[in-house]
Amino acid sequence: MKKLKKLYAVLRKPLFFIGFIMLAAVVIAAVFADQIAPHSYSAMDLGVKLSAPSEIYPLGTDQYGRCVFSRIIYGSRIALRVGLIAVVIETLIGVTLGIVAGYFGKRLDDVIMFVTDMVWSIPPIILAMAIVLLIGPSAEHVAIAIALVTWAQFTKIVRAKVLTIKNLSYIEAAKVYGESDLQIILRYILPNLVSTIVILASLALPAAILSTTAMSFLSLGAQEPLPDWGMILSGGIQYIKKAVWISLWPGVAIVWTVLGFNLTAEGIKELLDPRMKV
Repeated sequence: MKKLKKLYAVLRKPLFFIGFIMLAAVVIAAVFADQIAPHSYSAMDLGVKLSAPSEIYPLGTDQYGRCVFSRIIYGSRIALRVGLIAVVIETLIGVTLGIVAGYFGKRLDDVIMFVTDMVWSIPPIILAMAIVLLIGPSAEHVAIAIALVTWAQFTKIVRAKVLTIKNLSYIEAAKVYGESDLQIILRYILPNLVSTIVILASLALPAAILSTTAMSFLSLGAQEPLPDWGMILSGGIQYIKKAVWISLWPGVAIVWTVLGFNLTAEGIKELLDPRMKV
């Protein structure tokens, strides 16, 4: 009953509701891009290049005569896919290392925390750029690079949580009954981490999308003719005085998506974090 009451209270908050609507719009655009977009994202017509917004091209055309609206709609698929890949990988790495460090402790904990602190101390975007330059530019490689430099926050928080859980009486009882370390982790520790992991992942997703878009702006992400928002924005910079819409609308799409995720994530945090009262 208390959970239902808290859920109702969170859903009634205007900022969470606005964020949820914004996020739902992005998801709908990604799922139904083929039906929503009036043109193919790669269809070129040099005869209408740099055309202003019109009935045929709602947000105008770019330097190659491609429909900006269609490219932004299809670009939502790339933004969500790359962001989700990055968050899934960093969650797996961070949670696994956090559990191992917190549960087993001792020298293993020292080694993991040394590596975690070392990764934490390096500016993520610089290290991610170095990784992408090493393995080659692509949307998937950017997602992997971002994940490899942002997992440290998961490790630190999960480790602290595990250090608290492993000293509880029912964990000690499980050890007395002869359950293995793996059984204890899977049956008792991991279920108690679910809400923490969901909160961390929901907060990390908008940051991942913003980071991957920034990498694409630097031409390290998805390559032409894929409609990545960062790449569209970057390509329109040189035409900013002639055709401001090329860079304007992908910028709006990035802000819309990141803001929607952030507002929704705050609502999820308030719902799942028992320390936050409604």
